[in-house]
Amino acid sequence: MATASMAFKSREDHRKQLELEEARKAGLAPAELDEDGKEINPHIPQYMSSAPWYLNAERPSLKHQRKWKSDPNYTKAWYDRGAKIFQADRYRKGACQNCGAMTHDAKSCMERPRKLGAKYTNMHIAPDEKVETFELDYDVDEAKVDESKQMDFAKVEKRVRTTGGGSTGTVRNLRIREDTAKYLLNLDINSAHYDPKTRSMREDPLPDSDPNEKFYVGDNQYRASGQALEFKQLNIHAWEAFEKGQDVHMQAAPSQAELLYKNFKINKEKLKTEVKDTIMQKYGNAASEEQLPRELLLGQSEREIEYDRAGRIIKGQEIALPKSKYEEDVYINNHTSVWGSWWKDHQWGYRCCRQTIRNSYCTGSAGIEAAEEATELMKANLARKEAMEDQPKLTQEKQLATWGTEIPEDLVLDEKLLAESLKKEDERKREERDERKRKYNVKWNDEVTAEDMEAYRMKKVHHDDPMKDFLH
Repeated sequence: MATASMAFKSREDHRKQLELEEARKAGLAPAELDEDGKEINPHIPQYMSSAPWYLNAERPSLKHQRKWKSDPNYTKAWYDRGAKIFQADRYRKGACQNCGAMTHDAKSCMERPRKLGAKYTNMHIAPDEKVETFELDYDVDEAKVDESKQMDFAKVEKRVRTTGGGSTGTVRNLRIREDTAKYLLNLDINSAHYDPKTRSMREDPLPDSDPNEKFYVGDNQYRASGQALEFKQLNIHAWEAFEKGQDVHMQAAPSQAELLYKNFKINKEKLKTEVKDTIMQKYGNAASEEQLPRELLLGQSEREIEYDRAGRIIKGQEIALPKSKYEEDVYINNHTSVWGSWWKDHQWGYRCCRQTIRNSYCTGSAGIEAAEEATELMKANLARKEAMEDQPKLTQEKQLATWGTEIPEDLVLDEKLLAESLKKEDERKREERDERKRKYNVKWNDEVTAEDMEAYRMKKVHHDDPMKDFLH
């Protein structure tokens, strides 16, 4: 415990001091008194009860722990909001031009801007507000602001945490205490695994029991139900869209991916509706049509018909056969047979002229012969084209060999003709040396031969050849 002075103590005095402190803590000795006669708690640690050396404390005391310096700026008073002090009946010089109050200017006026201010109308002069000034330090000012912030935050926190029925989020995450904990449903160590950190058990702890009697079948049951399934489908759609070239990513831009998936579902439903309407329009809807006749449903009729041995009707009325949707026995465009009397290559037509266009004019047997001749001509042209494609292109190969683009391996040159071609090439180059005598627009009557091309190649100057100056 603190002592009056920090003088040196012998080992025996120090031992007695420790024994006295232990006795005071145990309640066997009276507590130490300070300057004012107040008891000092013996359980206060020494680093708190000992006064600093610069205070020159002669007796034990706890005054150094108290707030001895009072704050003159501390006050509990606050602004009197909305208080008015004086109500004028006419405009005063220096007052607000909008409302007429002396405590603020027109720029700081909180009233609605008037069409004509109080300066010009001299009517409806607003009273002066009560202006108070407090010299507050930083701590007091922040405490006042903190108080209002805490009140507002308490309301927001209550609204966030409170859910339907008044239950809070903490209670909602916990199980009802009357129910058996899921990790106690099956005590077998080889049963479903329970993770205490996440409180999850993915597998069914009782797979062999009756499903109707179980209230818990594992956490995996929630993976294919509710919004979990929708979120899974959204991820799959984002992956497939990215593979097909769409710039979409579920983690980078979730709003974009969700909007794209929403538009995809809308377009898919529209497409299904259009396909359904098209099928209904083409084939009809058997569910919405009128009820079929009784004789068709049951395969019998109350109408009695008698036949003789030859199949003629003796008694009763003959059943009328259903008619076609096309007009019967109507011959149009000079046709002698009806539409649909001829069939070929998955097409209907007229038998009289074998035409497959319904509104065509009948051409008779002449049209049939012309169609057959055109077919034969087309087949002959196809056969001739195939034969020409199979023939070796001798003319083209000869031209290629002549012009040097492609030389066959079995090409044989005549030595005499080659020598003549070399002489002609030398004469041609000699004539072209003189620019004035150079011939333009020369027309050759003879055909270029393979020997001429060989002579041209032999006399041609190869500019890339380093030995070109030694060849001629």
